[in-house]
Amino acid sequence: MTETTTGTRRSAGVRYAELLDADSHPVPDVLRAESPLGPGPTLVPVERYYSRAFHDLEVEKVWKRVWQMACHEDDIPDVGDTHVYDIAGLSFLLVRSAPGEIKAFHNACLHRGRLLRDAPGKWATELRCPFHGWTWNLDGSLKEVPCQWDFPTLDPERANLPEVQVGHWGGFVFINPDPDAAPLADYLGDLSDHFALLPYEQQYKQAHVAKILRCNWKVAQEAFSEAYHVVATHPTILDDVGDANSKYDVFGNYSRAITPSCTPSPHLAGVEAGEPLPDARFYGKLRHPLTGDVYLREAEGRVRVTTPEGRVGLFTEEGVRIEGQVGDADPTLCNWIGGRQLAGTESTPPPTADPRRSGAANLRATMAAPAREALRRVLGDRMDRVPDAELLDSIYFTVFPNFHPWGSFNRVVYRFRPLGNDPEQCIHECMYFAPAPDGEKRPPAAPIHWLGPDDDWTEAPELGMLAKVFNQDVYNMPRVQKGLHAMKQPHVIFADYGETKLRHFHQLLDEWIERP
Repeated sequence: MTETTTGTRRSAGVRYAELLDADSHPVPDVLRAESPLGPGPTLVPVERYYSRAFHDLEVEKVWKRVWQMACHEDDIPDVGDTHVYDIAGLSFLLVRSAPGEIKAFHNACLHRGRLLRDAPGKWATELRCPFHGWTWNLDGSLKEVPCQWDFPTLDPERANLPEVQVGHWGGFVFINPDPDAAPLADYLGDLSDHFALLPYEQQYKQAHVAKILRCNWKVAQEAFSEAYHVVATHPTILDDVGDANSKYDVFGNYSRAITPSCTPSPHLAGVEAGEPLPDARFYGKLRHPLTGDVYLREAEGRVRVTTPEGRVGLFTEEGVRIEGQVGDADPTLCNWIGGRQLAGTESTPPPTADPRRSGAANLRATMAAPAREALRRVLGDRMDRVPDAELLDSIYFTVFPNFHPWGSFNRVVYRFRPLGNDPEQCIHECMYFAPAPDGEKRPPAAPIHWLGPDDDWTEAPELGMLAKVFNQDVYNMPRVQKGLHAMKQPHVIFADYGETKLRHFHQLLDEWIERP
C-alpha cells in the first residue's frame, strides 16, 4: 500500500466535498454538513472487550437505561402479535395490544418468573404463562390467577405486567427499561433529517439474517463502523471504493460515515491498474490490486497464487500455505476466491467500471443512472431529486449503543448485541430494507434467518454478494478476541479521524457508565 503521510490531516486523493460538487443532481445540505469529533488520542482498556465485570456494568448502566431498537412494527402487524427481545440476559415482550398501539413488558411471569413467551407469536388473545396459567390481557392488566383464593395478599390492581417505555422511529420499535428516560424523539434529535428523500417509514423489511460470532459485541460493531479496514480486509473493492477518503461526523447520540464509491482507494495511488486479467472471474480468478498476485480457485478450500515474477504457491481458503514457491498470501482474498460460493456465481465477471481505466466523463453519474431509473418504477418522479451520492455511496450511521441504519437508498441495517451474558460472544444482525411500492399493499416483513457460529454467511443467499464480504469480516473477529487477551499493552488505540465513529461510541459509553 502506498498512501501514508500526506502532510495534512486527511488522505491524498479526491475529497468527498469535491465529489458532491460534481454530482449530476442537487445535493441536500445534510450531506455537506461538517461535524467532526475533536482530536484524540482515544485509548480504550482491552478488558472492556472480555471482562465479566465490565459486561455487568453495561447491563446495569446501558442496557437497562438506554433506548434500543427491539423490532420493526411489521414484525408484529396484527393485534395479538408478540415479539421477544433479548439483550444480555434481559428479556422483554413486545405486544401489538391494539391496532395503533404496541406495548412492551418485562418478559417474566409475576408468579415464579417463567418467561411468558420464548419466541414470536401470532394473534394471541391473552398473555398466559405456560407454567401455572397466570394470565394477563394484551394491555398488561391482570386477567386471571388460578386458585386466586390461595394468594390472599395479591392485589389484582397492582398485579399488572411491569411496562417499559416504547418509542417509534422509521417503523422501528424502540424500548427503554428506564421509566425516567427522556422520550425517544429527544434522544434521536435530528436523525430523521438524514432520511428525508426516502424515510424508513416508506420501506419494508426484505431480509433479516442473524449470525452468532465468537467475539465481544463491540469488536463486531466496531468492524462495521469504519472504512479503515478496507485496504487489508476487502482488497476486492479497492478499485471502486475511496476508503481512506471517507467523511466522518458526529451528531449528539449518533454518528455518520460516508464512504464514496466509483472512485479508487488512495492506497492505489501510483499502482498501475494493469491490463484486464484474461478469464477473470469475480469469485474465482482475480488480481490483487496492491501486489499484482493472481488468485485462482482450484477447488473449494484451495487457491493457487501466482506472483508477477511467475512464482506459484498453493494455499487454503484461510491463507495457510500448502506447497510451492510462495510463502505468504492474503487470507481475505484466499477466502474470497477459495471459500464457500453463492450458487450460480462461478462465472460472474469482475466489475468493469474501474475508475482508473474508465473513460466516462462522469463515472459516478453514469453508474448512478440505472439505479435511479430502477427505483423510478417504485418511487416515481421523486427520483429526480436524488443525487448520485445517495444512490452510490455507503452512508452508514451508528445510533448509540447498537443500531446502524444506512442511508435511505442503501438497503442495509445492522444491529449488534451480546449473546446472553457471555462477554465473548455476540449476535450480528443484517437486515435489508426496500421501498414499499406506492399505492400497493405493503409486503410482509421477512422472518429472521439464524446462522450459528460455524455457519458460513453464504448459507444466507438472500444477502447476495454481501455474504461474501461478511466472510472476510468475520475471519478477523475471533482472532481479534483472542488477540485482546494476548495484548501486553493495556489498551487499544483508535485513529483520530478514520475511527471517529468508534471514538464517539466509547465517549458516549464512558458517559453512560459514569452516570450515578
